[in-house]
Amino acid sequence: MSQQVTPFELLGGEKVLFALVERFYALMDSEPEFHAVRRLHPADLSGSREKLFMFLSGWLGGPPLYAARIGAPMLRARHLPYPIGKAERDAWLTCMGRALEEASVEPPELRSWLMQQFLATADWMQNKQGDMPGQERV
Repeated sequence: MSQQVTPFELLGGEKVLFALVERFYALMDSEPEFHAVRRLHPADLSGSREKLFMFLSGWLGGPPLYAARIGAPMLRARHLPYPIGKAERDAWLTCMGRALEEASVEPPELRSWLMQQFLATADWMQNKQGDMPGQERV
């Protein structure tokens, strides 16, 4: 009987996930091209880092830290107070793509799969009128 390997395990577990999240927020905090998404976060990113780490852990098939500590993720509902349009979505995706590369997430197929998953989620998170998929600006 074979045991299925989770994306969390393919990624390298907690250590690699932590490095990825750290790199993601370091880039967001330091690179002007990510201002559109950085401005939606608090000045102190420590809580955001912790929540993303906990969420991704469970989402990737690792320990369900977010659900155990905070509850159901309800991503869209939790992000509704923040105006997320195409610019914010694109900045988040570009930042995460660079973080995946710079944190040396391997193999490349895993990086590609993760970016596909992140793109689908980022599209779903858009809530700024006129910037949502399938809507024209008025």
